[in-house]
Amino acid sequence: MKIIPVTKEVSLKRTIDTGTEMQQDAVMNIIAQVKEQGDSALFTLTEQFDNVKLESFAVTQAEIDAAYQELDDEILEAIRAAIANIKNFHERQKRQSWMTTEEDGTILGQKITPLDSVGVYVPGGTAAYPSSIMMNVIPAQVAGVKDIVMVSPPQQDGTWSAGVLVTANELGVKQMFKVGGAQAVAALAFGTETIPQVDKIVGPGNIYVALAKRAVFGQVDIDMFAGPSEIVVLADGGANPTYIAADLLSQAEHDKMASAVVVTPSQQLAEAVVTEVEKQLADLPRREIAEASIQDYGAVYVTSSMEEAVDVTNQLAPEHLEVLVEDPFSYVAKIRHAGAIFLGPYSSEPVGDYFAGPNHVLPTNGTARFSSPLNVDDFTKKSSIISYSKQALQANATKITALARLEGLEAHARAIEKRMEES
Repeated sequence: MKIIPVTKEVSLKRTIDTGTEMQQDAVMNIIAQVKEQGDSALFTLTEQFDNVKLESFAVTQAEIDAAYQELDDEILEAIRAAIANIKNFHERQKRQSWMTTEEDGTILGQKITPLDSVGVYVPGGTAAYPSSIMMNVIPAQVAGVKDIVMVSPPQQDGTWSAGVLVTANELGVKQMFKVGGAQAVAALAFGTETIPQVDKIVGPGNIYVALAKRAVFGQVDIDMFAGPSEIVVLADGGANPTYIAADLLSQAEHDKMASAVVVTPSQQLAEAVVTEVEKQLADLPRREIAEASIQDYGAVYVTSSMEEAVDVTNQLAPEHLEVLVEDPFSYVAKIRHAGAIFLGPYSSEPVGDYFAGPNHVLPTNGTARFSSPLNVDDFTKKSSIISYSKQALQANATKITALARLEGLEAHARAIEKRMEES
């Protein structure tokens, strides 16, 4: 892990993997197959890519019942508690439709309408991500989306992990299909005999899933183009290097391209963090991944002051930002760009990943400068309401026609003048 004195502009930006030409061609071919052949293509592609021969994609009640037998009560209690926290947080994000009436009879407003249907992609196969289900399904449910369709690749035995099955069932997801990869994205975007077409696709996946989401964007909406995970720790000299190192590694173990960075004015802390990272790496189960991340994308930036440290942090615009300073709340107003802000020594990043309530689907690669975490608004659309009275139109007709003719749109102007002639 490098210690770097700040002498110029800094950035977390990495080249986003847009796939090789071969991968892009493969994805477009898969999408075309699913569009043309529907379920038949899904069965063939699932056997080809997942090495599983299925007779049906739908999750059965028997599979769900068996999953509950596998999980102990402690895990089930943790899942239910996390669901409650995440729901409570997202309930506070709900917006209401509104209308206002002016003295001349003009009525203006905004109507909030939930999307009709959403597809949730959950990574699967050898891994299981119940937290991903919660973070993508719950805001959609809070928004009022009626139809939620969940897809995830099958394991070798043709089912899903117990954690995934139980979490989806606890959330009340009724439409669950064992299909993954680009073919699942295509099925959600265009529909098949079994899998219904949706209006938006959310959820993380590998490069083929990401490329497929890009390819179907416009046919459907998608959540975001996500890059590798990243964490920045803004720390003063009094911060605990053991805590910092542990939190850096919590992100580094995600991906060899994950970024783990500290920004501090303390050279002493910088050296202590580097030493502690090496120490904690020694017995980490995912050491190879975390070590590559730390070596290539890990750094401690040493600034001349805390003020400069804040400026550097805002330049980085990180996905996750931990503020480990004497009075962290005094820094909240100073932070302009971050996906999620964790304040104080006990607000470790995994608290947000799993349990606290805010969404862990966050903007990466500097996009926190203009993007927000996944939220209830992402599952709604807004319609403007305009009702002009005769009085209001008469009062503003000349202004409207003047603007129309300024743009060379005579028919626009005449649409207003026809009404004025009649009155």
